[in-house]
Amino acid sequence: MRKEKLAHTMEFPPAIEQPNVYPLSWHQHTKKLEEIWDASRREVWDPKKLPWDTFDVNKYTWEQREAIAYWWTLLSVFDASAPPVFAAALIKTYEAHEEDAVRRCFFSVTQDEQNHEQMCGMAITKFLEHPDPITYTPKTELGKRLQKNAKWLYHNGARYWAGYKTAVPKYSLAVLFSSFLMGEIAAATIFHQMAAGCTEPVFKEAFRNIGKDEGRHMGICLALMERDYPKIAVEDRALITKQIRAGYLFLSAVLFEPPMEFWDLPADFIQNQRDGETVARSAGFAIPEYEAKKNNWRTAILNLKGALDKYDIPFPAIPEVGITGEEVSDVDLDDIIPVF
Repeated sequence: MRKEKLAHTMEFPPAIEQPNVYPLSWHQHTKKLEEIWDASRREVWDPKKLPWDTFDVNKYTWEQREAIAYWWTLLSVFDASAPPVFAAALIKTYEAHEEDAVRRCFFSVTQDEQNHEQMCGMAITKFLEHPDPITYTPKTELGKRLQKNAKWLYHNGARYWAGYKTAVPKYSLAVLFSSFLMGEIAAATIFHQMAAGCTEPVFKEAFRNIGKDEGRHMGICLALMERDYPKIAVEDRALITKQIRAGYLFLSAVLFEPPMEFWDLPADFIQNQRDGETVARSAGFAIPEYEAKKNNWRTAILNLKGALDKYDIPFPAIPEVGITGEEVSDVDLDDIIPVF
């Protein structure tokens, strides 16, 4: 049955039901975002053009190869899942009729994260001589233990992706930005440190580029906070407090160690990961030691706290790294925006 053609019955069409990407507009208000967009165009890099000719996988033992590939697999739960995460956020910026520079900045983040995903995939494939860590057949006992860890990591990632898809339509962009900022501050911390300590030239260069990307992404979130947070809704303030606590619990898996009460993991997970990190460090892959991770995480969280304090947003207690604040004990997958 054909729908009635409205154009035959009225001079102008009715208002478009929202959210919808139409009608399009190109408002420009925030100069800082234009500057960040311009920087993203200047700083584009290609993982294929890194100095791979200096990389000789055969100088590593199979145990070292599996241990380093495991770290890239751990990273992939966060960084390699980011393209669809930011693609969904990009769509939301269009549906919310954000200013032009915001949409372009989120496009640039999606593109950057695609590079980071490719970097994870290339490193894993070169070390394992296999394109994924789940169907790969481990060569060592450590490799078998780490593959079990990898399967549990992806299981948890799948749970959070389901939660993210539910959360994005439900929450305002101001709340989303706070969640993304948590991830970007954390990512900038780890990649700058890895770049400084890594002995393999191709990875040193990759970490330097990724760290620069994450710093730019952090700048986007800070600019949006500066624009929106002075007038943020009271109910959003409480939600952001919960998001920060959830972000700590989620991101600790890559920046520190996963809190076992929040993650669905077997009892030997952390010991397997520690053993893998020890082997990777012996091969010159500069994964921070436990205390360094803890200090780095504390520094990153305090930087975030400094950004939020000026807007009178209560900061959650993070007792694991010695930060006091508002107690948040009811973090639930149905109520949070997972931070990738």
